[in-house]
Amino acid sequence: MNIVLMESLGIDDNTLNSYIEKLKNKGHDFKIFQRTDDIEVQKEQIKDADIAVIANMPLCTDVIKSAKNLKFINIAFTGVDHVDINTAKNLNIDISNASGYSVESVCELTICMILTLLRNVRECEQRCRELKTKEGLLGNELSGKTVGIIGTGAIGSSVAKILNAFGCKILAYNGFSHKQNTDIITYLPLKEMLGQSDIITLHCPATPKSKHLINAQTISYMKKGAILINTARGAVVDSLALKNALEKGIIRAAGIDVFDKEPPLEENEPLLSAKNTLLTPHIAFASEESMQKRAKIVFENIDMWLCGKQINKI
Repeated sequence: MNIVLMESLGIDDNTLNSYIEKLKNKGHDFKIFQRTDDIEVQKEQIKDADIAVIANMPLCTDVIKSAKNLKFINIAFTGVDHVDINTAKNLNIDISNASGYSVESVCELTICMILTLLRNVRECEQRCRELKTKEGLLGNELSGKTVGIIGTGAIGSSVAKILNAFGCKILAYNGFSHKQNTDIITYLPLKEMLGQSDIITLHCPATPKSKHLINAQTISYMKKGAILINTARGAVVDSLALKNALEKGIIRAAGIDVFDKEPPLEENEPLLSAKNTLLTPHIAFASEESMQKRAKIVFENIDMWLCGKQINKI
């Protein structure tokens, strides 16, 4: 089989080569390319591939159709909305992802963002550097707050457990599935959940059902002092509506790790100039530990697919 890795997996060369050598020893060819968003270059890279490995690099219809030998797309990521899944399936191309590799990493950044915003950490640090005091920047405790979670899969459920340990009341939106209440999570309709939550954190995939779920209308349901966290997918939030709400003081603050466009962002990204925002360039999934877990899953996906026992199937 001809296998192509079309972007970095974020691991050291020695670890990567140890995986590659095992495949080469079984007679497979393995090529590594630098990530590119140039569709014509992508077509050239993938033209002879039986297996293509990507992370969050978009793989569009034209590129997939051009790869006449392609049999398996191995996505080293949890979300798959950056790949034309329908075209791949219509061409009988198998698809797997790396779901589960970044649960701890995303959870920890989510909690980090919540605490940073509640305690005004960035503003207080700046005051300290300016030889000033905390005057006027009194923060809030996380303990006792009501947190609304949108998306209670592996990541959302893990976030709930951590927040429960902080002494939070946990609510969740019941619109994606009909899950039953648990010992720590109470499911509610969206409007009711948003209206009761001091903090809303997003952990749902990007689907037609979730696109711009957070918009001007749903933001109007939130408490005036609410904080919004998005470490899920950019498409879930209407960025311009969120900026307007922050500028008008409708909600208190937002921690945003994901955008409509993968960073680097354009200068006209609305949230770059919005008040009371903590912005990071899509780092929630990225830790040394999560990259190692991801690589292990990616190469297990290849091994199992080659054996006719596909795992993590999309």
